[in-house]
Amino acid sequence: MSAEPSSSFLPQQELPPPTPDDGWKTSGVRVIPADSLDTHTPGQMTPGMDRAAAINFARVGAQKLWAGTVHIHPDAKTGAHHHGHLESVIYVVKGKARMRWGEKLEFTAEAGPGDFIFVPPYVPHQEINASADETLECVLVRSDKDAVAIELPNIEPVEKPDTVKWIDPTHTH
Repeated sequence: MSAEPSSSFLPQQELPPPTPDDGWKTSGVRVIPADSLDTHTPGQMTPGMDRAAAINFARVGAQKLWAGTVHIHPDAKTGAHHHGHLESVIYVVKGKARMRWGEKLEFTAEAGPGDFIFVPPYVPHQEINASADETLECVLVRSDKDAVAIELPNIEPVEKPDTVKWIDPTHTH
């Protein structure tokens, strides 16, 4: 198998830089062990939530994404917030997540183990552990090297949000 990228997969401007002097040893693939995550992350002051960064600029030089974990204690939730220009992906490892979103958090959906959640830029939302007795464990990936969270303390959530079911627009049958 050739190490050279095929032009049918990568446009010319996407070709990788020349091989570094160390042959990619220290600047290539990085494995971050679970016990080496950085728990000193922005937003760590949210009661009932333990965040840890795995991939970011400071740790591995990532230029375009941030990835880490969050453990949300039973019945804990964030305040209303958004992540600015970032796209976010949440993968549920264990437990039940409830998401609320909208100008008044008027929409809701739940996700369980194996489910993915996509949060577009600037969407006001709230993450909730929907369980009273089980910790919610998730993996987070955001589309920038820094974790951005803008609190929205003036949102008054509706009392009964509408439940939204996802419909795959590419597979309608």
